[in-house]
Amino acid sequence: MGNMFYRLLSAAACTCAAMLAACSGAGTAEESGDDGRQTIHNTVFGIIADDYRLEHNEIKPGETLGAILGRYGISAADVDQLDRKSKDIFPLRNIRAGQSYTAFIHEDSLNAPHIDHFVYERNATEYVVFSFVGDSVSIVPGAREIRLERRKSTALIESSLWGAIMKENLSYALAAELEDIYQWSVDFAGIKKGDSFTVIYDEKYVDTVKVGIGRVWGAKFTHDGRDYYAIPFKQNGKISYWEYDGGSLRKQLLKAPLKYTRISSRFSNARLHPVHKVYRPHHGVDYAAPKGTPVHAVADGTVVFRGWGGGGGNTIKIKHPGNLMTGYLHLSGFAKGIVQGARVSQGQLIGYVGSTGTSTGPHLDYRIWKNGTPINPLTVPQEPAEPISKDNRQAFEYVRDMVAAEIEGNVDDSRRIMQLDSIVVPPDYMNPEESSARPAETPAQ
Repeated sequence: MGNMFYRLLSAAACTCAAMLAACSGAGTAEESGDDGRQTIHNTVFGIIADDYRLEHNEIKPGETLGAILGRYGISAADVDQLDRKSKDIFPLRNIRAGQSYTAFIHEDSLNAPHIDHFVYERNATEYVVFSFVGDSVSIVPGAREIRLERRKSTALIESSLWGAIMKENLSYALAAELEDIYQWSVDFAGIKKGDSFTVIYDEKYVDTVKVGIGRVWGAKFTHDGRDYYAIPFKQNGKISYWEYDGGSLRKQLLKAPLKYTRISSRFSNARLHPVHKVYRPHHGVDYAAPKGTPVHAVADGTVVFRGWGGGGGNTIKIKHPGNLMTGYLHLSGFAKGIVQGARVSQGQLIGYVGSTGTSTGPHLDYRIWKNGTPINPLTVPQEPAEPISKDNRQAFEYVRDMVAAEIEGNVDDSRRIMQLDSIVVPPDYMNPEESSARPAETPAQ
């Protein structure tokens, strides 16, 4: 049975049932017969499928694997055995509605159908083969071959990052990656018409179907007239993204505590209160967002208050190094483990957007205090993390110049950065310290 599974690695396959006929993970395998001739086999998910009838379908809401297998004649005892064997590989309870599956069926001498293999597609690239051959039951995980294609995409923003991604028909995963990379530097709620970005990345394909993106090899985000570069480089054993001058893109505070928002009210010493209709200070920034939107801690710290804050409704206050404290008001609820005295890390989920307290609709009122004095969250000074070290400076600047050249124009493969584990600086490379020209003005040659 093992030889049956592993004669060939699985070929690419689609996950949508409607496309299975065209992208069913089928491939070919060759083997030599006794006469030396090559025999061509049809393989699907690594299984030689020459003598099988294949049935493709999707898991329906409320269906269990036991119920599906029962329809194919698999006994309750075999399903129970499968359940026990699969616990450490792929628990059967992880089956999800909407996912595709393929049944490998053969007819015996009396034309009675029997199932030998059942393949459940976990996602666009991973699958699990459940097999019933003779008296044995087995579970074998598998993965389709992924092909990477390097891409460079540029987009002009009219309203939002996600809007630009949709307009250019780019992967939504690319928007998420850009938000993760620039979350300390760009306030995506403050994006302006005319902002733009260029990004170099690997696009993942299974056969001809896009299934996501791989590494981002560099980016330039132009926001409010300023260019924000993101240069990948490995330092202290970790690949991170760095500014053009070698400063870390990672800062002391996230630019905003939530995503997919717009600013509905800004920091002010005299704002007309939307409920009380009087002018009073509003020492925070209101982010309008749907109820339930996740709220994250903007920096490492300790929860000093978690509870009802009067007009602020459900409130969390977190104390951070440098005599800073942040506040998150009008929450609909708190994340698990968020209690007074709890330690939180930057980016950790702490609560959810709501409209508790004195509020006209769902939003987050986000506040910062420095030494007890409220400051504008949109203009708070940012302290960067550790910059590129002196020992890594030349290698970083070489990577930066190659990435910037690719961002600014077209370069051949020999000048592209293709790996970050062992950077070798060419002997003829001119150290950029000898020239202060930025790449937009003088791309590296």
